Amino acid sequence: MDIDSLLQPFQKFGVHLGLERIVKLLTNLGSPHHQVPVIHVAGTNGKGSVCAYLSSVLTEAGYRTGRYTSPHLVDWTERICLNEQPISSEEFCKLLLQVEAAIDPDEESPTQFEVVTAAAWLYFAQQKIDIAVVEVGLGGRLDATNVCDQPLVTIITSISREHWQQLGPTIADIAREKAGILKPGCPAVIGPLPPDAEKVVRSRILELQCPIFTPQPARQISTGWAEYERLGDGENRRWGDHPIQYPLPLEGQIQLTNSALALAALQILQKQGWQISEQAIINGMAKTKWPGRMQWTTWKNHKLLLDGAHNPAAAQVLRDYVDSLDVQAVTWVMGMLSTKEHEKIFQALLRPNDQLYLVPVPDHSSAHPSELAQLAGNICLKLSICSTFPDLTSALEAAFSLTDDLVVLCGSLYLVGHFLKESIVTSQ
Repeated sequence: MDIDSLLQPFQKFGVHLGLERIVKLLTNLGSPHHQVPVIHVAGTNGKGSVCAYLSSVLTEAGYRTGRYTSPHLVDWTERICLNEQPISSEEFCKLLLQVEAAIDPDEESPTQFEVVTAAAWLYFAQQKIDIAVVEVGLGGRLDATNVCDQPLVTIITSISREHWQQLGPTIADIAREKAGILKPGCPAVIGPLPPDAEKVVRSRILELQCPIFTPQPARQISTGWAEYERLGDGENRRWGDHPIQYPLPLEGQIQLTNSALALAALQILQKQGWQISEQAIINGMAKTKWPGRMQWTTWKNHKLLLDGAHNPAAAQVLRDYVDSLDVQAVTWVMGMLSTKEHEKIFQALLRPNDQLYLVPVPDHSSAHPSELAQLAGNICLKLSICSTFPDLTSALEAAFSLTDDLVVLCGSLYLVGHFLKESIVTSQ
């Protein structure tokens, strides 16, 4: 049996938020989630890279560190890691069979995400890990990861309008769902939020009496290096006696914010008695990898920038990064899911003289390239090219044959994952 065929039967249950099914399933498995100290991370954007920093530093500090993230880019095994190494396919299959055996046939079936989440908790408990970094799948309050009463730290990285179909139409609604991961008295690290979201989150924090930490973004001190001034704790003390300087291997200004959130959480852990040295922080930050997000790669000897930007806020971050590269025009190779805010994403990305090559996202509910082309043409009248292609390969071939501009592949993490999977297949 392989992972896909074991998970296939659960796909038909789709996205179905709620904690009842996962709690029953975990109870049947012996409540593995109660055996694992957890850092819980929610947010519209940035939560993956914050998880990557935390997991890398904690591994470097010598702790047996679990990491659970979603979605995966190439392989299911990426979602469950131990000390930065993905679980083996054999181990994953074994866990899925254990989870399947614990499902009560007389109860409502768990969703695919709930089955994988249960497998992650089970793996972490079996491996006797010291600490787990767990990323929320969707929202927070009713997400299958939200089963821990006392996380060590909770983090909300950012809030913007995404998944409103499930979470509610307004920023305040979405904030209410994400604030659902906050727990009584547990420290909360909060990134920069829009006023409507901040109001909701702060009111929940007050209600639950959580110590709140809102770190300033780190300061860039040179290419690839940043400096973070330790959070004040009444006396405005710094990290030791000085700000900490660390390498920042992930691209984009947003990483000054994301890395500061991770460092604030690590500082809280230090105060709780976790042994995390400054050297472990510097080495751990240096080794952080988070593929598919502002990732430089090559395709047939051409330089290509990949980014999973699939909502307006992430598209703006990508545009800001591209603008910092001082390029004349940009060639965008894009596909998007049908459920995304296409118009706002195009408004954030497209500028006069840019070129746009549109493709379907394979194996997902994709927006039609021809409809996207019409929309993009109305939004940015001065695109130098706006064309559709049946697949990614033909679009990339056309893009590189017609331009010396920067080429960016974006619009969907699934599309970036498809590219990486195909690249791996052709390079083997």
